Amino acid sequence: MSNTAQRRVLLAAPRGYCAGVDRAVIAVEKALEQYGAPIYVRKQIVHNKFVVQTLEKQGAIFVDETEEVPEGSIVVFSAHGVAPSVHDEARTGKLATIDATCPLVTKVHKEAVRFAEEDYDILLVGHEGHEEVIGTMGEAPERIHLVDGAEDVANVQVRDESKVVWLSQTTLSVDETMATVGELKKRFPLLVSPPSDDICYATQNRQVVVKQIAPETDLLIVVGSKNSSNSVRLVEVGLEYGAKAAHLVDFADEIDESWLDGVTTVGLTSGASVPEILVEGVLTYLAERGYGDVQTVKTAEEHLIFSLPKELRRDLRAEAAGKL
Repeated sequence: MSNTAQRRVLLAAPRGYCAGVDRAVIAVEKALEQYGAPIYVRKQIVHNKFVVQTLEKQGAIFVDETEEVPEGSIVVFSAHGVAPSVHDEARTGKLATIDATCPLVTKVHKEAVRFAEEDYDILLVGHEGHEEVIGTMGEAPERIHLVDGAEDVANVQVRDESKVVWLSQTTLSVDETMATVGELKKRFPLLVSPPSDDICYATQNRQVVVKQIAPETDLLIVVGSKNSSNSVRLVEVGLEYGAKAAHLVDFADEIDESWLDGVTTVGLTSGASVPEILVEGVLTYLAERGYGDVQTVKTAEEHLIFSLPKELRRDLRAEAAGKL
């Protein structure tokens, strides 16, 4: 592509907030409105620096462990889910809980419980140390084995090769997951697949559009935080499918202007925990440098909405009834 060609931005759609993130962030905002500050949140509500900073300014206090929350306080569990032991800790501390776990993560938890009750060995495809993985493994620690990539398959040991099932972290790369599952099926021919795909619809959709724009892209910019698994995967997918360069940034001011040297086409997307205002900031930055032609590339429509956590719905209904 000639450097004299018109500079342009290929703007991926869908991008940004998924239904689970939207629900979790609104849950903290509504809790602050309903009960007043402080509201404690165990771990980052979603993996995004800007979102966490914004909620902190509104009165949310983020903690790493449940025991850090003062007795009798309100604590919100993050979108990534928690192990049953964390609910036990909350009861011990006499804490009121609001569970903002993404319903798609809850689905994986329920699958883990069911297969454990049926005495399967469960092979969980995911990244060691990720909060979602820790929460899922906590549902049946004696039955779940973490498989961190295709190279980890050789290390898996099960009790009965005829009773093995795989599940996955919801925010992985689809390609990476299926490569790992392919290796698992070679080792365990009777491996059972989950009743439905565990990879989050939003994760898949964001990867699909990146795959489409990557071959035309000189530079792919992914807006997202470094601890956001799905954002990191978008960078990897972009490079794998033909982007000449790809970078992850939280904010527009993290862009190194040298990245734009010789670049005609910039691809732009954002992870599933990123508010649109951060993408708009990058678009402004690019427009100021001659990339004013923005072409949206859409590969899917997203209309899914999740209801708020039941604890919030109950209290909001009670408040509304009291005003009648």
